[in-house]
Amino acid sequence: MQVAILAGGMATRLGPLTKEAPKSLIHIRGKPFLQYQLELLKKGGVEDIVLCIGHLGERIEKHFGDGKEFGIHIEYSYDGDKLLGTAGALKNAERLLEDEFIVMYGDSYLFLDFSAVASYFRKLDKLGLMVVYKNTDRYDKSNVVIDGNLVKEYNKKVKSKDMVYIDYGASVLRKEALKLVPQNQPYSLEELFSQLIGRKQLLAYEVDRRFYQIGSLDGLHEFEKYISGKARQ
Repeated sequence: MQVAILAGGMATRLGPLTKEAPKSLIHIRGKPFLQYQLELLKKGGVEDIVLCIGHLGERIEKHFGDGKEFGIHIEYSYDGDKLLGTAGALKNAERLLEDEFIVMYGDSYLFLDFSAVASYFRKLDKLGLMVVYKNTDRYDKSNVVIDGNLVKEYNKKVKSKDMVYIDYGASVLRKEALKLVPQNQPYSLEELFSQLIGRKQLLAYEVDRRFYQIGSLDGLHEFEKYISGKARQ
């Protein structure tokens, strides 16, 4: 299955680290973070990648090229003159996307059985799926309520008492879902997911292994510790 990686944000929480380079190119133990992501995807059987890029994105394309060096195929979609948001970036990349595709954030390192997620998604035949983890505020603020096999509520700003799950950092969409996203306008995945939830079209797929992320300095330091420990094994 194809994976679209959202790597166009400004990464303001990382301060001076992303002033001269995009978040995806932050080096950790001698390698840019995106390389760790791509190696993990390749190991999981994913070889078709669309990179949605914006801030300093040309440096990402210069470094990774068509992906051949890493045993994968990469295509690029640029936001253009204005940031389009997470869902807006997917809308902008629509011509490159397959009828079904997985979406990942450019700062997430995830332990995911991609074929199992894809099989579950196809079996239940909805427009979208969110991978969730029972976080209970441990690694970040929980933001998801599930009801059976559906996402009932998703809110990154306002937390309710029923929120014990968190958006794991991966989702699956049918290309048809992008009809709900306006063209050439900033639009977030949170807005798109809200529409899908209202239509009972957003599945929940639970995983039991924690995620890593480099969207904050604390998350970056945690990932560095994980990679350092792994390297010593």
